[in-house]
Amino acid sequence: MTLPRTARTGPPPVMEARRWIAGLSFPSDRPLLNVSQAAPVEPPPLPLRTEMARLVTEVPEAHLYGPVLGLPALRKEIAARWSTDYAGTVSASQVAVTAGCNEAFAAAMSCLADAGDEVLLPTPWYFNHAMWCEMEGLRIVPLPARDRLLPDPAEAASLITPRTRAIVLVSPNNPGGVEYPADLVRAFHDLARDRGIALVLDETYRDFDSRPTPPHDLFSEPDWDATLVQLYSFSKTYRLTGHRVGAMVASPARLAEAEKFLDTVTICAPQLGQHAALWGMRNLGQWRAGERAEILDRRAAMEEAFAALPGWTLMGSGAYFAYARHPFDLPSDIAAERLVTEAGVLMLPGTMFRPKDDPDGAREMRIAFANVDRAGIGDLRDRLAAARLT
Repeated sequence: MTLPRTARTGPPPVMEARRWIAGLSFPSDRPLLNVSQAAPVEPPPLPLRTEMARLVTEVPEAHLYGPVLGLPALRKEIAARWSTDYAGTVSASQVAVTAGCNEAFAAAMSCLADAGDEVLLPTPWYFNHAMWCEMEGLRIVPLPARDRLLPDPAEAASLITPRTRAIVLVSPNNPGGVEYPADLVRAFHDLARDRGIALVLDETYRDFDSRPTPPHDLFSEPDWDATLVQLYSFSKTYRLTGHRVGAMVASPARLAEAEKFLDTVTICAPQLGQHAALWGMRNLGQWRAGERAEILDRRAAMEEAFAALPGWTLMGSGAYFAYARHPFDLPSDIAAERLVTEAGVLMLPGTMFRPKDDPDGAREMRIAFANVDRAGIGDLRDRLAAARLT
């Protein structure tokens, strides 16, 4: 009996981790510290919710199908904002709106590669990227992110074959948190261009990048869309996770192919979410800056905490994430589950972010700290310091 394509990959890691806390209760003076998922737990800010309520009652088209590639006004706004933010040139015809960034990635892979083709994914990788590639029958070629969790373009060059169709990068990185230097992103772009393949650059967390300058200059290239496919999400920036709004920025020709995928999967991204994202872009600049400042402060708190945490080594941090080596004499998947009951902490093991045969995952943990304030990060440090897992 032939197995379905979904059998090629494992269960969703976040859902698997949630089963570890099913049926458990935690005392009020020591509640669960959930650092497993990189998603806002608060609703959108009140001004945005007020606007969304108005949209629900006063804008009929918010309830209807819209253009497959997204609201024209939102596509135009994204293009204008990207042109300014990256000191480059992006047109509305190079922007598609998707039902979240995961759909943007799925659409990109569907129009770039066929079953049996190869895709380079840096390890540790974002597990949903790997899951989609596995279900699509693509061959994942692991590209180890070694020193400071940064992949090496020269090593990537040695892994490219005639079947390679794309290199995938995530910056700021999920799960590692690291911000890829602009010259590194440029080197990967040039490698992809010279080899005639695509560079898929997932910038879901770009609004929480600590740098005051553009994270790269790729959009200043006159023919950037011959190589670059950029992905983005509104979920984190405006707390619109349940409304599923993302973007794919690429050549009109690639978007025409992606349109076939989007039309058969969701027809269009949710209209209410698209209108909300547009309003947020136009009206929430100051609020967004405050959110960025708070995340950067929590990043600093994580780095301070881990500097004082015996046995742990912080490998990378930034945006929503810290990635660390743990000190326990147990594989990370077992240690992570034990931490739930023995420390009241839920985090994800490195085994969820690497190939099954990669031994490094057993020594690593991902900590999604964005929903934990400074006091909570101090509590996390204390609980991990006191944990004795054998």
